[in-house]
Amino acid sequence: MLVSLSIRDVVLITRLDLSFGSGLSVLTGETGAGKSILLDSLGLALGARADSGLVRAGAGKLSVVAQFDVPPGHPVLDRLAEHDLDTPADSGAELLVLRRVVGADGRSRAYVNDQPASVGLLRRLGEIMVEVHGQYDTHGLLDPALHGPLLDAQGDLEAPLAACRDAWAQWRAAAHAHAAMLRDLEQTRAQEAQVRAILDDLEALAPSPGEDARLAERRTALMHAEKVAEGLSAALTALTQPADVDGALRAAQRSLERIAEVAGGTVAPIMEGLERAAIEVAEVLAQLERANADIDLDPRHLDQVEERLFALRGLARKHDVAVDDLAGLAERTRARLAALDAGGDDVAHLARAEQAARETYLGAARTLSDARAAAARALDAAVAAELPPLKLDKARFVTGLDSLPERDWGPDGLDRVTFLVATNPGADPGPIHKIASGGELARFMLALKVVVSRARPVPTLVFDEVDTGIGGATAAAVGDRLARLAREVQVLVVTHSPQVAAMGDHHWHVAKAADVADSATVTTVTPLDDDQRREEIARMLSGATVTTEARAAAETLLRAGGRTPAACREP
Repeated sequence: MLVSLSIRDVVLITRLDLSFGSGLSVLTGETGAGKSILLDSLGLALGARADSGLVRAGAGKLSVVAQFDVPPGHPVLDRLAEHDLDTPADSGAELLVLRRVVGADGRSRAYVNDQPASVGLLRRLGEIMVEVHGQYDTHGLLDPALHGPLLDAQGDLEAPLAACRDAWAQWRAAAHAHAAMLRDLEQTRAQEAQVRAILDDLEALAPSPGEDARLAERRTALMHAEKVAEGLSAALTALTQPADVDGALRAAQRSLERIAEVAGGTVAPIMEGLERAAIEVAEVLAQLERANADIDLDPRHLDQVEERLFALRGLARKHDVAVDDLAGLAERTRARLAALDAGGDDVAHLARAEQAARETYLGAARTLSDARAAAARALDAAVAAELPPLKLDKARFVTGLDSLPERDWGPDGLDRVTFLVATNPGADPGPIHKIASGGELARFMLALKVVVSRARPVPTLVFDEVDTGIGGATAAAVGDRLARLAREVQVLVVTHSPQVAAMGDHHWHVAKAADVADSATVTTVTPLDDDQRREEIARMLSGATVTTEARAAAETLLRAGGRTPAACREP
């Protein structure tokens, strides 16, 4: 709720600091005293459009600071967190401080919790914390975008609404999957001839993984076959001619074997070394003979290898892949064509899934619509009961439920919810802000707020002259409903009605006074004690001359409203 309002240099206000409490707070004073300046100042702190004409004459700038006590879990805390704005704490409570500065040149600056912010953010935060209802400037419940959420909250429709939103999300996901498959299938079909040509090329060549390296190695060997053959032959000749190295080693072994028994251990290591050497030489000779025999000296084979290698590399360049990826490209191309062949079945499956999700959504949405219709009837009846005492007995309040075209369906269902009124018998209901006059509009809003006060978490309501054009029992009914509303939320009301003023928990008097120091007229706001309050209500009853009868009537109104002198406290 609003806990304080500090105003500096706004029109006739030089310096003003007000503290607010819970319940019903009333502001009274003669016409032109400056009550509207207070509301204009509060509006600036809430992000209203700035006007340099509001800067007090002779001042360089104005400033307004509104401080709120934020209840735990209130939506404004989430909005602050979204913008990384810290919330200062006072005795453990969360605070929200909105500040607006407007220069005489018209330039405006906004601050949230002493951190620079945009005026747009200030306005959005203000709309969450305060709702203003006046004859000419009204927001909140008059915004058609709020009517649906308000009806859902008032009717406790969280469960069917959640089911509808979940079904909508599943339908959208199914529709997206279906559409994506259709796009892919259409794209593949458009390229089918090209894809099949690619596969024909790949299958004709039948590349295998690693073939590029093998062919390159084979090509190198074939290109140097004669030179390799010469080298192998020379090596084989060196080992066999003019002497046979293997035979010489074996002969040496036989010579040592004949003296081994009489030589003791002297020749044993030598014989072992000769044995190893003989084995190695025999293996080398066998390898040289095999390598020499395997040499391909047929020039046609080199042509075949080069032709295959160049064909593979050309195909790889054509499809912008590595040669070793040609086999993988062939597999992917086959899979793509297989998907094309099976695509019709997949699309049909997804189409059935989308249709099933649509039917589920429609079922959930129609259940929500039925629940809304019942909630609308209950809301209409509750508001209708509030209208006669507010001198709106000939008026009708109707919660309109219109079916949306399919293109406008959404997570919140199939309905457009609109609050409508008819002020004359037989007239068709129309949008509330277009049908009701200024005074009627404020009273309609009061009746509606009394019924739905718990459904919309706006902690502070402001009513500007909600009692215009009424008096007597109707004014008393307005005061009673404001008092009832103030049990749920904080209510500030600017009033000319003594019946309404007598219902307040707190009472301020707004007046003009002469500032001797500046030789100017200023607006003052004074909290009233018991006697001052009785005197102010008596003035409202009798006019300029306050009579004994007026004071007695004021006392009666205070007692009737449960505001005995003991209960009349300064805020």
